[in-house]
Parts: sequence; structure tokens; C-alpha cells
Amino acid sequence: MLRFKSLGSGSSGNATLVEAQSGMHTTRLLIDCGLRLRDLESRLIEAGTTADEIDAIFITHEHGDHIGCARSFVKRHPIPLWMSQGTWLAISNDTWAPHQHLCQIARDGERIELGALQALPFTVPHDAREPLQLRCTDGSRDLGVVTDLGHVTAHVALALKNCHALLLEANHDPDMLQQSAYPSFLKQRVGGPWGHLANHAAADLLGQIKHAHLNRVIAAHLSERNNTPELARASLSVALECSPLEIDVADPLLGTDWVVV
Repeated sequence: MLRFKSLGSGSSGNATLVEAQSGMHTTRLLIDCGLRLRDLESRLIEAGTTADEIDAIFITHEHGDHIGCARSFVKRHPIPLWMSQGTWLAISNDTWAPHQHLCQIARDGERIELGALQALPFTVPHDAREPLQLRCTDGSRDLGVVTDLGHVTAHVALALKNCHALLLEANHDPDMLQQSAYPSFLKQRVGGPWGHLANHAAADLLGQIKHAHLNRVIAAHLSERNNTPELARASLSVALECSPLEIDVADPLLGTDWVVV
């Protein structure tokens, strides 16, 4: 069985827990640590697990709302920490040196074997050193996790093809972004090709990859100022030809319930 739970998704911090069960064994992967350490540990307990039961951590990129408490986390809980070479180069300094032995380098298209779970990283266009997102599988069901990208490439669409569930960025509504109090440079950054995915762009991606066995889509990384759950649901539901009520939205603080893929 493959399932996942967002522990929180938004500009204030991102973390997603993915579990694959095979027989009596459960493999747990934590994607991103973009929360305060105390909050992350408490949300893991609320999810029914503990930090010490995590088998590996995957950091998608070096932005603070994704890498967050990763150093403090592995200092307290020495767990293998996967990230791209570019992400490692972006964060590595003297404070990371004692934990370098825990760092494993992930590469686009190279599968990571983690017990009952396999993770396939893929590159995305985002304004970070070498950002990666993930496709996770237990061998029978597939989950796509893509929370930060400026635009959809053919490579991204191919990486997410035939997934059974998606945690997908629907960051902003372009009109709300342009009318917001953000300075011009920030509007250009968020709405640009290396920033974040707008509702309509997320819907366009769904239109490319939807299939009969895509059962769950969770809208993620919504901007608190430049989007609403209603707008995100409306856009994605049109692409999937379903009711907006069938689109779930990851809460910035509460994340989601457990979702079975």
C-alpha cells in the first residue's frame, strides 16, 4: 500500500510524508523539512509516526520553506538525507560539515531504492541551484509530488505520466498576483518561468497527463495572498472534468489527511 500526507504546504513551510507498506514492513520517506523542528516533530507524531521511524529525507531544493529545519533534524535524528549536487553546494558550509556523511546525492532519472518504496527524482524549472521533484511508487501505485516549478516542460509531463495521485502546485491566480501589494520584482519572480505555477498552468498540466486511473489530485503550495482554495479547485476541476469538491487542497498549517494512492 502506498499513501501520503502533507504535513503543511505553502510559503510558510512544506513537508510531505510518504509511506509504502510491504507485508509487516513500512518504509517512510519525508519530502522536505520546511517547518520548525518542534512543529515537524509534533506533526509527525500527529500522523502516527515519529522522527526516528523515518527511513530517509529528500530535500527538493535549498529554499527556506523546503529545507527549513533539515540540519537540526538530522543532527537530532541521523537519517540519510537525499538532495541534488546543486542543492548540496547551495547549502554546504561549516555548520553542515558534521552531517556531510548523511548526505546522498540524487540525480535526475536515477531511481532511489528505499525498502518498499522507490523514488524517481526529476528536474524542474525553478529558481534554485538544481531543484528536483519526485515520483514515488511501491511497484503497483505511483504518486507524483511537484510543489515548486515555474512552468511545465515536456520532461515534467513525462515524469508524471500515468500517476495514480498527484500533490501538485497551484500557487497563484495571475490577476490576484498582479493586483497584490507585492513589489514588481517579486510579481515577476513568482509569475515568471522560473517561479511558481499558476492555477491555469497546473490545470494545463493535468489536461496533458490525466487518465482513467488518476484518482486523487491535491492542490499544494497555494499562496496565502495571491490565491484561494476555491480558485484553485475551480481551475483544476475543469481540467479533470469533475466537481471542484473532488479537488483537495493542502492547508499551509494542517496539510492533509492521509491519502491512499
